[in-house]
Amino acid sequence: MQVRITRDGTVLLTGPDDFRRFSILFDPGARGSAPAEAALARVARPDGDAAWVSEAALRDLAPRAGEADWQEGFAGMVAYARGRGWVDDQGAIRAHIETVQAATRA
Repeated sequence: MQVRITRDGTVLLTGPDDFRRFSILFDPGARGSAPAEAALARVARPDGDAAWVSEAALRDLAPRAGEADWQEGFAGMVAYARGRGWVDDQGAIRAHIETVQAATRA
């Protein structure tokens, strides 16, 4: 699962059923732009090269969040993260931040 942030500040959840990975991905040119940074702040608390993502925000973004099998998979992901110290006292989940580099033309 990946929280994707576009340059215009849109927040999307890609791979919402992939409970084996978790990160935040900024589209090319998005990192540092005011709309994208504001979008990040709506769903997470930045912390250097990572951020603490609100569990509620993930549920709001996931199209299948109300389904039992999704809830079970998500609970397993959170339990795994908690066991590694990647869940804080407020229930936010730590995610590393990645930035897609713009493709260069040859």
